[in-house]
Amino acid sequence: MSDSVRNTMYFAGVALLIIITGFVQSWNTALFILNFGLISAIMALGVNLQWGFAGLFNVGIMGFVALGGLATVLVSMPATPGAWQAGGASVIGALVLGAATVVAAVILMTKMKASKLRSFSVFGVLVVGFFVYRGLFDPAVGFIEEIDPAATGYLGGLGLPVLLAWPAGGLLAAAVAWLIGKTALGLRSDYLAIATLGISEIIIAVMKNEDWLGRGVKNVVGLPRPAPYEVDLQSNAAFIERANGLGFDAVTASTLWVKLIYAGLFTVVLVILFVMAQRALHSPWGRMMRAIRDNEFAAEAMGKNVTARHLQIFVLGSAVCGIAGAMMTTLDGQLTPGTYQPLRFTFLIWVMVIVGGSGSNLGSVLGGFLIWWLWVMVEPMGSVLMNFVTYGMADGYWLKNHLLESVAHMRLLTMGLVLLLVLRFSPRGLIPEK
Repeated sequence: MSDSVRNTMYFAGVALLIIITGFVQSWNTALFILNFGLISAIMALGVNLQWGFAGLFNVGIMGFVALGGLATVLVSMPATPGAWQAGGASVIGALVLGAATVVAAVILMTKMKASKLRSFSVFGVLVVGFFVYRGLFDPAVGFIEEIDPAATGYLGGLGLPVLLAWPAGGLLAAAVAWLIGKTALGLRSDYLAIATLGISEIIIAVMKNEDWLGRGVKNVVGLPRPAPYEVDLQSNAAFIERANGLGFDAVTASTLWVKLIYAGLFTVVLVILFVMAQRALHSPWGRMMRAIRDNEFAAEAMGKNVTARHLQIFVLGSAVCGIAGAMMTTLDGQLTPGTYQPLRFTFLIWVMVIVGGSGSNLGSVLGGFLIWWLWVMVEPMGSVLMNFVTYGMADGYWLKNHLLESVAHMRLLTMGLVLLLVLRFSPRGLIPEK
């Protein structure tokens, strides 16, 4: 069997699973899986750029996805009335002052000779800068968060079209990745993993606690959307007539139509990023990155700047994850920092890349769809299985209760089982790198 036929069968199989879900369960669930599968495939592409192309072990994916979500708020939400006048300029000034303090300390460290004077100078700059920063920052934040805290209490955004937030999410994630990469990419792979995980947790902690930025754990709801609202479609006579002609009621038809619009937009983004990743993979740049991945010392001996190339690919992969994060927040219609869990946004994406095939862009896309379908459907299928197994057991029997309560853990069991099977029978993934 040729590679193209086998790959076509893989994708046809995943498509068939989604279609069967629509017939057996509901088309709403099938389109939900499709939309989040598209987003997951984009995240897997970003991780594959870093790991599959360059061998960078980044387990801070969650942080970059969250930055994409934050960008959606900063770009698309309207500014909170009175927030900028109350303390917006002071907050920006304090942040600039804080950055300038760090830069000044670094300059002193590099320009002055090692001595007690240098130590005291750096310490003095940091201490003075810290207290001045807090003196400006804390009162301004207090004024902003006092503005209608039940509904806003934050600066708000620029009020631009929400589609602009998707590239903006990539840019914000890329900027933060550049700062992280400048300090962390010199570390060995295991230490890089620890550093990226810790930094992603810091990003989430900031988003949860800085209410002036994105309302923290109070969440930002009512985000603008690129698709019409269902209630508007349900009051449109022409739409209702078309829905009834197809055999749907207005409520079901409006929900399906909105999800189809999102699916179309996400597909366009995925295709663009996939084509760009494929062209990069087969370009001289892509061959150079794989050479660095396979043998850094040989590549460096040939005159390649390994650290600079690692920084480049780290920024690009993080930008793709930021775009996916912005898309996901747009689909959800709200920013909820408490939902950014490493299990979903790090472990699951890595499973997608490994199962699909490290270094294979097509494999990453396949893994994104397949693993997300399993993640959603394993629990209801596990519930059916356990009810069948315990059918003859008496109600209240300890074993029956234990098995039924274990259904929630079927997801983790299935992910581990899938990994074991793939690593045993196809260690390079379902669609391996050529």
